[in-house]
Parts: sequence; C-alpha cells; structure tokens
Amino acid sequence: MEDKVSFFSVRRDLILVDQPLPYDLYVNSSVVKGKEKFIRLFHAEGTLHAAEIERFHAKYYQLYVSEDQRQIYLKSLIKSSATDLQKTEIIKDSALSYLTHIFDNKKEFSTEILTQGIEGCRSVVESMVDVLDKHSIDSLRGMIGNLSFHDFYTYDHSINVSMYCISIYKAINPKATRKELTHAGLGGLLHDLGKVKIPTHILNNPGGLSDEEYKVIKLHPDYGLDLLVSGQCEVSGDIDLKIVARVVHEHHENFDGTGYPRKLKGKDEIHLLARVCTIADFFDAITTKRSYNDVLSIQDAMNTMRKFRGIKLDPDIFDIFDQHVRYVRGDTGKQFKLLDSFDPTLPYAKLPLEEIRKFEKEMDFGKIKIVDPVTKKKT
Repeated sequence: MEDKVSFFSVRRDLILVDQPLPYDLYVNSSVVKGKEKFIRLFHAEGTLHAAEIERFHAKYYQLYVSEDQRQIYLKSLIKSSATDLQKTEIIKDSALSYLTHIFDNKKEFSTEILTQGIEGCRSVVESMVDVLDKHSIDSLRGMIGNLSFHDFYTYDHSINVSMYCISIYKAINPKATRKELTHAGLGGLLHDLGKVKIPTHILNNPGGLSDEEYKVIKLHPDYGLDLLVSGQCEVSGDIDLKIVARVVHEHHENFDGTGYPRKLKGKDEIHLLARVCTIADFFDAITTKRSYNDVLSIQDAMNTMRKFRGIKLDPDIFDIFDQHVRYVRGDTGKQFKLLDSFDPTLPYAKLPLEEIRKFEKEMDFGKIKIVDPVTKKKT
C-alpha cells in the first residue's frame, strides 16, 4: 500500500512572485478539527503576483506544498527575497524532515527508505551550498546560533556539521566546485548515519553512557559504511556515495592514529573530507547551545581544540579554520582540557572538562581541578 501524500506549510512571503511558480499550492479545505483534505489552489508554472498572495492569505489560514515537491520548493528559495537566515531555517526544517524519515523507528528500515532520505538530503545540501556561498565560517557560526534547535541531538548536530563542512572546505579550497562542496556537506549531514542501528535510549542520553553502551556507540561508523556501500543504495545525479561513505566511516579517526574504528593515521590514510568533518564535528559539539547543556565560549573552545592539533585534528586544516573564526586570541588565564572520554557523538549534559589553573602559590604547581564550565565552581 502506497504512503498517503503529505504536505508541508509554506510562508506566504517566501512564495515566488512575478515569475512562473515551479510548484503547486494547496489549502486544507477540511473544517473538521484533526482531519485534513487538501485541494490544489494554484497550479505550477502559473505566475502569482503579490496582491494575489495577499488575497490568499486573507481567505486561507495556511498554504501548503506537497512533500513530493519539497526539493523543487527548496531550489526556488534561492530566487526568493528571503534573508539568508530565513532560507537556512527552512533548509534546516527540510533536513530534519529527511533525517527523521531515515531514522524513523516506527517504520521498518529499508534500502528504499535510505535511498529516498539520501536523495532528499542531497537536495538540502545543494541548497545549503547556494545559500552559504557568500558566508564565512564566522558568519555561519553567528547564523547557527540564531537557528531554532530540537532536543534530538543527532539531527541538529548533523545539520550544523554539514554547514560547517561546506564552509571549512571552501576555506581550504576557495576554488572548490559545487559538486565538491555538495560532497563535503552531504558527508557532514550523514556522518552519523550508522546511528540508525543504535538503540534510541543510548543515542539520546545526555546523562552519560556505561562502557558497554559506549562500545555500542563506537560501532556506528562501520554500520554507516555498510549501509552506503552494500550496493543496494543508489543516488541519482553525480554524487559519489563512496566518497560520502569514507566521511561516514572515518570521521572519528584521529590524525595521530588513535581514533576508531580502524586507527587510520594522517593525510595518506584519512580522507580529506573526513578530516574536515572531524573539525566541524568537534567545534559544533562544544560551542552550540542545546536545551540541556551550556557550552564553551569561542575563545575557550578554540584554545581547547588547539591542544588536539596534530592529535585528533589535521593541523593544517585546523590552522586555516582558526584563521577564519573571529575571537580574541591569547591567554585568558584559564586553560581547559577535554578528558579522553570526550566524543562529539555523545549529547553531553556537561562537557567532560578539566580546568588547568596556573599556580598561584608554589604548592599549587601542576594542580588540576575539575570545574563545571557553566557555574565555574570547583569540584
């Protein structure tokens, strides 16, 4: 039995005017609460004018587009008069829709669901590439801070990582093609794809995991690789799933060879886009506010990440990233160290930080104190 056609609401100020509309517009004609009956109000390829949209708004509570035309709607956003923040918010909502489709535990997972989800994710990333074209890493950081967030860490984090991957790759390769940037963004958006095989109670637990649960979490790069290269998943267009699969599989490999799952090392063994993703993954995990945690300031975050330069992080890519993030450089008087247990995969309620304090007295030399990064209270 085929799935029922679904619809999503659209803002009237983001509907194209004075040019052919590439999608159909619908209204919900049902007057019964809880029931929906969508009828087509305006056919694709017709031209709407602002006055007509205002008349629609006066008569109908909400306008809709069918889900099977979401990709067309996304592409049309670039031509609209919306701000980049508005466009990005809509792109993020679409990404959430596709990620939810992939991770929906109410449906039996299938290759068809994965293929449809990846096709949608590709269109989302292409829209990201277009919107972020004139944005620096730093302006993107500001925009991410203004976006709404949800409590399922995997979704929001993956979307942010995708955008950072696009911006970081553009910074290290200013002549990058749209195709290359799309691969960077798609790798970031799907980097935690293997989590689809991890129980939800483990994925969404900000309270900390047992050793056994963490062993389960560490299987997600292998799971993701298998899903993408099993030969059953195909994506139209010129997307190379083998490249995306390497990002998915290698984003937890450390530059010094101490990562997982294969302990790959350096530029020769870890794919460039995976090394980009590692930095994006790390940065978003310690700087983006969630409902259940607080985060480091940009200065403290960059100082903390710098300690992993050449260890977890590719030193050359980090240096370029560092140059594109605006913050006050220098010694703040505080030095934070992330514990070895830190893993961007996990939704921490409190980051596992140590504050290494400069000794004030001779007897304090070398002393390390555990500090809550939010309250600054010593423990």
